[in-house]
Amino acid sequence: MRCSAFSVPFSVACSVACSVSWGLLTLLAAVPQSLSAQPAGGALSAAQQLGMRLYNQSCVVCHEKPQITSGQYGPTLSKDSAGGRDDVMRDVIANGTPRMPGFKYQFEPSQIDAIVAYLKTVPTPPPAAPAPAPR
Repeated sequence: MRCSAFSVPFSVACSVACSVSWGLLTLLAAVPQSLSAQPAGGALSAAQQLGMRLYNQSCVVCHEKPQITSGQYGPTLSKDSAGGRDDVMRDVIANGTPRMPGFKYQFEPSQIDAIVAYLKTVPTPPPAAPAPAPR
């Protein structure tokens, strides 16, 4: 039996496809943890896990680039955001800024504290590479 897509015997096509699949799984397993949603450094506490869920539901849309071709509306957040000050982070999340809505009506104070606790586990991202000069 021949695989019409490859013009080779079916068994050869299956073994190639299987090899490619395992290679892809191996590659994905080797992706650095810094690219995952959970920060490196061990398990998160229950409050930090809640903060991560709330962050992923409400903050990621503006504070992270969902894909290479998309824009990012707000700054990347980390443990050093707002000068690393918990009280400033809480105030900005609750009351917003001129460019960001406040969330004091959507989140309880304990939920805002959980988001801050999660952000304190997120490592500071490396500085962005400068844009190439126009020609």
